[in-house]
Amino acid sequence: MVSRCSLDQLNLLSADDFQFMNRIPRVMKVPGVISEFEEDQRTTFHKRVIVVSNQLPLRAFRDGVSNEWCFEFDENDLLAQLKDAFPPATEVRYVGTLKADVDVADQEEVAQVLHEKFSCETIFLPVDMRNKFYHGFCKHYLWPLFHYMMPMTGSNGIRFDRSQWQAYVSANKIFADKVLEVTDRDDEDEDHVWVHDYHLMALPTFLRRRSHRVKLGFFLHSPFPSSDIYKTLPVRDGILKALLNCDLIGFHTFDYARHFLSSCRRILGLHSESNRGHIALEYYGRTVTIKILPAGIHMGQLESVMSEESTVRKAKELKVKYEGKIMMVGVDDLDLFKGITQKFSAMGELLETNQELRGKVVLVQITNPARSSGRDVQDVLDEANHIAKEVNLKYGEKGYEPIVFIKGPVTTQEKLAYYAVAECCVITPVRDGMNLVPYKYTVCRQGCPVLDKALGLDENSTPKNSVILVSEFIGCSPSLSGAIRVNPWNISEMATAMYSAIDMSATEKHLRHEKHYKYISSHHVSYWARSFDQDLERACRDHYHKRYWRIGFGLTFRLVALEPSFRKLLGDTLNSAYKRTSSRLILLDYDGTMMPPTSVNKGPSHEVISVLNRLCDDPKNIVFIVTGRDRVTLSKWFSSCEKLGIAAEHGYFTRWTRDSPWETYRIMDLSWKEVVEPIMQHYMEATDGSYIENKESAIVWHHQDADPDFGLFQAKELHDHLENVLANEPVVVKRGQQIVEVKPQVQIVFRSLCR
Repeated sequence: MVSRCSLDQLNLLSADDFQFMNRIPRVMKVPGVISEFEEDQRTTFHKRVIVVSNQLPLRAFRDGVSNEWCFEFDENDLLAQLKDAFPPATEVRYVGTLKADVDVADQEEVAQVLHEKFSCETIFLPVDMRNKFYHGFCKHYLWPLFHYMMPMTGSNGIRFDRSQWQAYVSANKIFADKVLEVTDRDDEDEDHVWVHDYHLMALPTFLRRRSHRVKLGFFLHSPFPSSDIYKTLPVRDGILKALLNCDLIGFHTFDYARHFLSSCRRILGLHSESNRGHIALEYYGRTVTIKILPAGIHMGQLESVMSEESTVRKAKELKVKYEGKIMMVGVDDLDLFKGITQKFSAMGELLETNQELRGKVVLVQITNPARSSGRDVQDVLDEANHIAKEVNLKYGEKGYEPIVFIKGPVTTQEKLAYYAVAECCVITPVRDGMNLVPYKYTVCRQGCPVLDKALGLDENSTPKNSVILVSEFIGCSPSLSGAIRVNPWNISEMATAMYSAIDMSATEKHLRHEKHYKYISSHHVSYWARSFDQDLERACRDHYHKRYWRIGFGLTFRLVALEPSFRKLLGDTLNSAYKRTSSRLILLDYDGTMMPPTSVNKGPSHEVISVLNRLCDDPKNIVFIVTGRDRVTLSKWFSSCEKLGIAAEHGYFTRWTRDSPWETYRIMDLSWKEVVEPIMQHYMEATDGSYIENKESAIVWHHQDADPDFGLFQAKELHDHLENVLANEPVVVKRGQQIVEVKPQVQIVFRSLCR
């Protein structure tokens, strides 16, 4: 059997072709005709969505009596909710680790139970690998960096650790192996693999290497930092290249997508294009689509929990407890990016500058348990406790605490009760991903019949209203157009915004609430999941219209997509044809072919000169270099090649041998150069790193050494400027690969070189 590794060496086959050859033929035991399509007609293929995340959306606990493991879906988990977005015929399977430590002896049994009853494929990482992968590289290096915090000192985050990075890569490979086990079926092309978040950014490379037509999507739930921050990552190239093995990459906001595209442009030299509303990158012949869509909440699940007795009972208690008070609520994870201390400081300033609000306004801050341990978490908690204590001592009184700081686990029902009673929601992280708390708050303020009745609301009551005060550095901010956006680093601005929320008229509160509720109720989790799935299907529609070749090792692996008619040029075939022919025309490009484009010394090496002379010494060969370079430079570089032909400036000047005269295509009026040169000179002076190449038949402005973004901007401006100025001249203004060129408006035909 031919190995996959050797398929690329076949002349007429790629790995695509071999996939269909590697089938065992069916055998008939009675006379008759075998239909090639009979089996396909009998088989009903069904779609399957494989959701891959670091942790499964499950709760795991031991039974108090039997001590056996018990499991249930965490209905608050976004990934658990997205399964409801798909039709009943679509199978949704989950791949990930458990949020609990399972003894090695119990792992096989637990995995079997989760496979059969929960459609979950469980991964058990070795303890040391898990600690380095998750608690080390993910939580203490990648997560702070993606939230714009650089490890400047040992006390400010953990610096890059090669062993943690290796654990990250190894863990990602284990995840990929498990996904491949799930997709190992005859109709694997019906599978959609959806990978989630920064823990698994290396996974696409391992998956694509072994399944080149897998429909592979990735969604980043955290911010993606600016290119200046991302460039500090020592393994920046490998992560970008791994992500580009996906078909679709999703982000919550345009800012996050823009930063990713900027990193691809500045680090890998890739440029994005927009086509009919879709942003895409071309990567080795493949199209990688960029999706921008914020996640949503599960409306049905949230409304169901709102109607539960425990939620209603808690809401009634809170209404009585805070009767006559204006309650603001915040719910955040306990970490240094959630801006809890800034929020408490703003509350203190609000009461300091507005004495009439003392005794009337309460900020209830609920903190979810920290997802990882560390000194930074304890420092945040200590500072928050200190500020809350100061504010309460200074402005509090008997029976009144301005800041109610609730630490520790709070049930979903209790949180929804706080949302329903609070008149304002304050979510002000200094940097965060999507954060769906304002969405849940808005839906709770809209209420439901059971909750409304308990709170004494009816159809004749005041229209529903809500106010959201949100950080401008949070993923949901662009979607909440009616929210009061603040800079959480500006304490005075936050205090002023709090006062505006409190002092806002009921009509304006209602209008803002209606605007938010309309958006949130239509852009729910099902809408988000279906939209991503549909775009993934669209992004993969050309899978069977291309031929694929695997190139590279490790995280530099990439899949090269070529047209179906492409055939690899093999050395043996070329040598055989070369030896059979008696008259050969050999046309050679120079830059990028004979010399690497990154070479500083653009002149030919001694090896290149030697090879050219050997080719030219064969009387059966006519060898020409065809290039855009000028004839003076080429004459100097190839002065030792007596029999070499040169076509300079793309054929405008030709010379058959070193001693033969230069021939010109035809004499043209080049007076337009007097107009072009001063304009290009102006752009060169304004664009650091650019330069002008003045040829005899053309002028070229190069910007490959300029800032990528500024260079592209200036190139567009220069192109438009020159087209306007030269509208009546017989010239063409052309934008190429990091150039703007002006040349005569003629088609230079390279004359037949075969006499």
